[in-house]
Amino acid sequence: MNNAFAMDLYGRLAGGNVKNVFFSPTSVQTALAMAWAGARGATAEEMARTLHLPNDPGGAGQVGAYLRNLNGAGDQRGYELSVANALWGMKGYPFQLAYLQTVEKEYGGHLAELDFANASDAARQTINDWVAQQTRDKIKDLMPAGSVTPATRLVLTNAIYFKGKWDLPFPKAQTQDAEFTTGDGQKVKVPLMYQQAHLRYAEDDTVQMLELPYGRGELAMRIFLPKAADGLPAFEKGLTEQRLNDLAGHATSPEVRVWLPRFKLETGYELQKDLPQMGMRLAFTGQADFSGMSSAERFYIDLVVHKAFVNVDEEGTEAAAATGVGMRATAIAIHREPKVFRGDHPFLFAIVHRSSGAMLFMGRLENP
Repeated sequence: MNNAFAMDLYGRLAGGNVKNVFFSPTSVQTALAMAWAGARGATAEEMARTLHLPNDPGGAGQVGAYLRNLNGAGDQRGYELSVANALWGMKGYPFQLAYLQTVEKEYGGHLAELDFANASDAARQTINDWVAQQTRDKIKDLMPAGSVTPATRLVLTNAIYFKGKWDLPFPKAQTQDAEFTTGDGQKVKVPLMYQQAHLRYAEDDTVQMLELPYGRGELAMRIFLPKAADGLPAFEKGLTEQRLNDLAGHATSPEVRVWLPRFKLETGYELQKDLPQMGMRLAFTGQADFSGMSSAERFYIDLVVHKAFVNVDEEGTEAAAATGVGMRATAIAIHREPKVFRGDHPFLFAIVHRSSGAMLFMGRLENP
């Protein structure tokens, strides 16, 4: 699983006047891949290109396989990670058995029937309650009012929750208020955490990369800090998956003096305008072909909603995200001086699976 979709979506979400950004590319990609498994023809081809998936809905399991391997309890791996998928279909609707079997086998997504026709808002609340439960109440009201109607045939949901303790916690006594230069040049007082330790570190002419592992080190936060306080826009302009991989690939483990702000972010996005502009056009129109889901009616995607949450402090990180896809019937080591990594200005960060490099979460902090 690559991060090309993460880069593309980040480029969309980080544009305009948006300051802080946080989302789970894994969650968005997984929810849409469950829809892609039922797509056919040009619709499937567009979705595969946009999501950077193999052009074969039968290969859907390649997206979800590594997630199932990551699911684990904190006592076993030093972190808690829960990834859950679900399908919510209209009661009594004739979905293709092969499609339901594919989603259940490859994603663990079971079909639950709801009465969209006569109790659409109650159905919406059922979906939202499930998301809240899966994310420890960090993501509430994923599906907004009016998003589920009598015309809804299927809602696909992904929920992901992560809680990990730093392998090397920041001593609370070392946290002190200090100035942080925001993206617009303002200086604000924030609590800056501090520690000095041997950590995975790399740099080039314009940016520093630091890796802070969780628990036994299977997952980590990677922070990409421009050397110039106002250097994030230039770094983002040349941002590619290869650039991030190169930095991570050249990391060594020197002693590093680290300052990092405590921060908490909550974000929400509706992606039905962004995704067509990224190349997934047919899926949102009456010409969409989701005949792999059902032959009773033509489907199209009318809503893609995503919410995310992250809290970073001295002990570790708690993060959660959920994505909902609503589908309707077509009605329309040598001693050296320590490196200095002072995160007192905007930076990009990601929570990654270290061996594969896959990004579970990605974000930008302009103002903590």
